[in-house]
Amino acid sequence: MARMSPADRREAIVAATLSVLERRGIAAVTVRDVAAELGVSSGLIHHYYASMDELVAVAFERVARADLAETVAAVAAGSSPLERLRLFFDTYARSDGDEGMQVWLDAWAEAARRPALQRSSRRLNEEWQALLASVIAEGSAAGTMTVADSPGAAAWRVLSLLDGLSLQVVAHGDVLTAEQADLWSRQAAERELGLTPGTLSR
Repeated sequence: MARMSPADRREAIVAATLSVLERRGIAAVTVRDVAAELGVSSGLIHHYYASMDELVAVAFERVARADLAETVAAVAAGSSPLERLRLFFDTYARSDGDEGMQVWLDAWAEAARRPALQRSSRRLNEEWQALLASVIAEGSAAGTMTVADSPGAAAWRVLSLLDGLSLQVVAHGDVLTAEQADLWSRQAAERELGLTPGTLSR
């Protein structure tokens, strides 16, 4: 590896980890793999990251936070709660392609064994839920959406169904298509929030 600043070297290590992670999955990534990807020794990786758990968590958060930022920006551009809700579904990055969802699937599967990854995935999941809950709260206050209990609870239900269907697409794409998962998620949100059928259609 060419001589570079510590910050740039850390970035290069994270980028290499993501590359290996996408090919092999989180469970199979090793320090040796990352070092080979960069053409350096394993000792160099350990010099910058204390453990593989920490490095995987940093790499996962990098790609997952970029997905979240895209949706946050899109939702902020909406002119009404209903438009913001549509934009949430339109840009929900975790369901935007099997590869992105596979990273989340791997992260959730490995979280119980990797404390740093668990903290990272939990934090990001709560940020997704908070974003959706804020849109629902606005809609409820404006009288365009209704909730049975609270915006936060409604957001968890909608998000859980959306994630669950997306995971089914990744794991069993021959049974459930991405188009079906998207349609059913939108229809479920319409029922959850007392919206006229078709309100959230693309």
